[in-house]
Amino acid sequence: MNIVVCVKQIPDPAAPQSFDASNNLDRSGKLILDEADTYGVEMALQLVDKAGGGEVTVVSMGAANDVAGLRNALAMGAAKAVIVSDESLRGTDALGTAKVLASVIRRDPPDLVLCATESSDGYTGTLPVQLAELLAMPSITFAKAVTVEGSSVKVDRQTESGYDEVTAPLPCVVSVTAGVVEPRYASFKGIMAAKSKPLETLSVADLGLAGEVGAGGARQTIVDVVAAESRQAGEKYVDEGDGAQKIVAFLESIKVL
Repeated sequence: MNIVVCVKQIPDPAAPQSFDASNNLDRSGKLILDEADTYGVEMALQLVDKAGGGEVTVVSMGAANDVAGLRNALAMGAAKAVIVSDESLRGTDALGTAKVLASVIRRDPPDLVLCATESSDGYTGTLPVQLAELLAMPSITFAKAVTVEGSSVKVDRQTESGYDEVTAPLPCVVSVTAGVVEPRYASFKGIMAAKSKPLETLSVADLGLAGEVGAGGARQTIVDVVAAESRQAGEKYVDEGDGAQKIVAFLESIKVL
């Protein structure tokens, strides 16, 4: 069974974040594998083990000057990695990113594609379904459990009130939640082996997407970035027998009642 996991290298959350003149996140510093993607990598590794054969490939888009995050996925057990790195990709929106990843995946169609529900630095949450549409594959989102049975995939899909049992034919795109599995730590042996595993770097021209992606092909523009307002101190009431009335009045003022 061959599985592709879409992953993203993001700036270290522990480091101060900044933006360039175009309001794009500065990614010139240390990059790490998005923690949200480690669950997809682990899920893929477990599914391949259960299938008794196959391999896991991680696919990413971003700067290739620092691939420590991809090496981390390889150290966990993925067989190979592909990254699309091109200066013309700066400013690409979610749909453009989906087009890039879909173009890579079409080169060697897998049995299953796994994604995180959303990245930790973008939070659009739209890429998995866009990717499925571009690949003409079924899409199942918010998977809290994934099982492959023959030529279909069975998913427990997280909902507000519990979960739904959803089945779809393979190949399929599935986005997994943080609780789907417990990601393994890369062993020393895995870290050493990762150094010699294939890591292919592609350009926009290699995929035939020149002019379709990047800021020029984006359908959204970031016009400003403003720091979130600090939380203000709340009002304190001393209950002098009218506490309930004050609570009701407050709830009415914020239109809860």
